[in-house]
Amino acid sequence: MYGNDNWINSYLDAILDAGKGAGSGSGGGGGGDRPSLLLRERGHFSPARYFVEEVITGYDETDLYKTWSRANAMRSPQERNTRLENMTWRIWNLARKKKEVEDAKRLKRRLETEKPRTDATAEMSEDLFEGEKGEDAGDASVAYGDSSAGNTPRIGAVDKLYIVLISLHGLVRGENLELGRDSDTSGQVKYVVELAKALSSCPGVYRVDLLTRQILAPNYDRGYGEPSETLVPTSSKNLKQERGENSGAYITRIPFGPKDKYLAKEHLWPYVQEFVDGALSHIVHMSKIIGEEIGCGHPMWPAVIHGHYASAGVAAALISGALNVHMVFTGHFLGKDKLEGLLKQGRQTREEINMTYKIMRRIEAEELSLDASEIVIASTRQEIEEQWNLYDGFEVMLARKLRARVKRGANCYGRYMPRMVIIPPGVEFGHMIHEFDMDGEEDSPSPASEDPPIWSEIMRFFTNPRKPLILAVARPYPEKNITTLVKAFGECRPLRELANLTLIMGNREAISKMSNMSAAVLTSVLTLIDEYDLYGQVAYPKHHKHSEVLDIYRLAARTKGAFVNVAYFEQFGVTLIEAAMHGLPVIATKNGAPVEIHQVLDNGLLVDPHDQHAIADALYKLLSDKQLWSRCRENGLKNIHRFSWPEHCKNYLSRILTLSPRYPAFPSNEDQIKAPIKGRKCIIVIAVDSASKKDLVCIIKNSIEATHKETLSGST
Repeated sequence: MYGNDNWINSYLDAILDAGKGAGSGSGGGGGGDRPSLLLRERGHFSPARYFVEEVITGYDETDLYKTWSRANAMRSPQERNTRLENMTWRIWNLARKKKEVEDAKRLKRRLETEKPRTDATAEMSEDLFEGEKGEDAGDASVAYGDSSAGNTPRIGAVDKLYIVLISLHGLVRGENLELGRDSDTSGQVKYVVELAKALSSCPGVYRVDLLTRQILAPNYDRGYGEPSETLVPTSSKNLKQERGENSGAYITRIPFGPKDKYLAKEHLWPYVQEFVDGALSHIVHMSKIIGEEIGCGHPMWPAVIHGHYASAGVAAALISGALNVHMVFTGHFLGKDKLEGLLKQGRQTREEINMTYKIMRRIEAEELSLDASEIVIASTRQEIEEQWNLYDGFEVMLARKLRARVKRGANCYGRYMPRMVIIPPGVEFGHMIHEFDMDGEEDSPSPASEDPPIWSEIMRFFTNPRKPLILAVARPYPEKNITTLVKAFGECRPLRELANLTLIMGNREAISKMSNMSAAVLTSVLTLIDEYDLYGQVAYPKHHKHSEVLDIYRLAARTKGAFVNVAYFEQFGVTLIEAAMHGLPVIATKNGAPVEIHQVLDNGLLVDPHDQHAIADALYKLLSDKQLWSRCRENGLKNIHRFSWPEHCKNYLSRILTLSPRYPAFPSNEDQIKAPIKGRKCIIVIAVDSASKKDLVCIIKNSIEATHKETLSGST
């Protein structure tokens, strides 16, 4: 059974199907009262479903547990098969549920008489992934990880933490990020850079290292080839003077892969082990330096190794295992969810998708990261329930049951799942500039102030630049649904008369030099502009700096416009938070994280991204109703503090501090010489010439006899 993924996956599919009817059967153990699973195969025999039906109807939970124990005992730790283990546990849970149905009356009486068991059962039924029993599961702040457990250690109680972040792909630097230059230099790059800066400003954090790839390729800025770059946080200006020479946040670039070539994330997989070797060397060296600097007398090992995206998750798993430190993982855009979305589009087969995106390798890496992680950080509840729940290493209901069993001290028989923690990304409020007061009146501009250059670059597109500005910031990818937005704007004449449309679609030199997918989307947008004759009403600048995006938000707010994100599915949508930060109401897709963001901010409207008429109606309603616009703006500014980086870091560090400290156990050379041989098994392979064989055999024989005597005498 080991390694046969197709069989195991078919078993799981069958188990899930059987689970729908497992609880509906009558009290007996047989399956005669419900239609046979085999009959539902329309005449085709299914060994997987036959196996499940026989197991569910023919065995009790004790036999299932014995079967699982025997299978687990036969495999060595290196050959542990997580999928097979999950399959057995799911079967056991189905059998337990069936037994509970049969013994409903007895169980009800027991729950009424045993108060602790009642509390545990109620806790198991609550919709909680992180937090204690006293938290309100229905509160949006709890859903976004804003609350902490009552027994969480205070951050100030820990003096110095060393945190390592890993993000392998994209163009990573501290300032003037080239977001949109390619598909890999996107929101994740901005996220990890700002996270490193924010963590380094927190009390209790001594140093943060962001490890990424060193890029020496031509046509790329020389800064990407620098081995190290200091990240300047927006607060704690005199950080080094206060803490030490090596304190603060740094980008450390590890050379791996072809030195003179920039690689997309799909082509980094063969070189991950090379990165791990270089990263281990850096971490060990830096841990010793920090230990000497703070005077603790021993190396200061990382509190956590935090991997971002699947490839970095594999690297983090290997590094955390080698150093015996905790691992944290953030998946960002998950592989299984992307695979399902691409298959639904119908443009590519599964084989073509795998060839293009290396999607199966990515999914396997995410499974490995799940197994190795202590904590998995998600942006929203939806990410946990609908995306991580697709993976073999995590199941929502089983995770809740295991959590409840642990809390009441019950045995989980070694079953493990990582803790899922909801912490939304933060935004930097240092750039926040209010162009209006809370009544919607424009502040009088300073005599010395000048309009940012990007404003004139956008305004030159418009015949009437005084109209409200509808702003969309998205890369030209099919899933961003930019073409539907242009159609909605072009076909709604009242909306065209009321507002202008601005599309910020990354940076480009020429359409011919873009990737095929991006070029096709951009060509479609330009074709629609020509078809609806939108010249003078739509702006689509070729270039902008990362720092100028904030000025573009300000421009839209000054014209009393709106921000729009109508992606088919949005993983989180940091742009929605940035828009709210600048007092800009939003129109957002109802698919994905924007739903939860809207519950917190309440600063706009949600729409079906497939319905262009609904998009146009929502935009027209928001821009034409001044009271609605002002109310949405006020709500966004009032609640935006929930998405600040300080709030994010507070929750992040509070979770890390619940982990018990773990450190490498590297013995010194003297300890290795004196270490007893008892309990150790080794094989010595030595190449010698024939003349010395006899002497070598005598030496080994005498050593073994001496060791055996010491063991019997108890001296070792």
